[in-house]
Formats: sequence, C-alpha cells, structure tokens
Amino acid sequence: MSDKPLPNLDAWIAELAPALGLGEVDVPLRPLLDLTRDVAHNVARPAGPITTYIVGLAVAQGLAVEDAHAAITTLIQERAE
Repeated sequence: MSDKPLPNLDAWIAELAPALGLGEVDVPLRPLLDLTRDVAHNVARPAGPITTYIVGLAVAQGLAVEDAHAAITTLIQERAE
C-alpha cells in the first residue's frame, strides 16, 4: 500500500474505540489494510473484512499482527499452487 495519508481513519478510530468500550487503541493501519487487500484480491472480496475480524480475535489472544499476516500469506500462496 502507498504511504499516502489515510484521511479520517485516525479520527474514526478515535471515535470508534471508545464507543466500543476500548478507550485509546493503537491500530496497525497499514498492515491491516494490506492484509485485507491481499485477501480480497486473492481469495474473495468478502473474505477481506472477515479475515481482518478473525485476525482481531487472534490478536486479542496474543498473536502479533505480523505473525497473522505471515500465516495468511502462506495460506494464500498454498491456495495458488
């Protein structure tokens, strides 16, 4: 993904997190957006947000976003073979 600014996403996160009872959160925007894009393009468009949701569940249990991305990249590559 490019290094262009992500308009309104920081403001949206700042509003959304407290509305969900989370307070201030540090969201790894670029990795999550890249992951969602890769899944949407290589698996199916609806799989993008579903995958991001499942990554969120895994991260809540202690998995690093980078490790989730690596595992999903492996799955995508195996599907392509």
